Amino acid sequence: MDAVDVPALVSRCRAGDELAWEALVRRYQGRVYSVTLHYLRHGEEARDAAQEVFVRVYEKLETFHGDAGFLPWLLRLARNVSIDRLRRRAARPPVDDLVVEEGVELTSAGPDPEEQVGLRARRRLVWRAVAGMTDQHRELILLHEIQGLKLEQIAEMLGLPLGTVKSRSNRARIELATRVRRLDPAYGAPAR
Repeated sequence: MDAVDVPALVSRCRAGDELAWEALVRRYQGRVYSVTLHYLRHGEEARDAAQEVFVRVYEKLETFHGDAGFLPWLLRLARNVSIDRLRRRAARPPVDDLVVEEGVELTSAGPDPEEQVGLRARRRLVWRAVAGMTDQHRELILLHEIQGLKLEQIAEMLGLPLGTVKSRSNRARIELATRVRRLDPAYGAPAR
């Protein structure tokens, strides 16, 4: 990501700068969508939830004090909105089953088409492995490995001791590696 001063951007948003708000949304919309998709597992509902997150951010921007950082605050909000939607869904189950999406495919100008096919195949493999993990481990993989939060931030977000988060994170990575190898025994094997 580009080197944008997030605290300054937040200050400009608080002052009513519409361009700053647009820049803030553009900067974080993919990450928020990724979190909501992780929990809700349905693209359209995840997009709705992400939109709800940004509405709440707009309404609650004054409550953000910047001590822990904007990203952990934003992702905690995305997690809470998603969990609220899951609770409402459990109270009112949908008529039809929901289709599970494997993840967002992002294109890159770098790799050639053959490399892109290989990257997409590996990405699908990893997403399939993540989808089969326990909820607890999947959440840790999402927050730490995909979203890049520090273990201390995750511990605070989840209300758990840091040691617990560290050990669960380690077990989650082991579970992910095991699942990937089960899905494709050749993955990660040395090239011959």
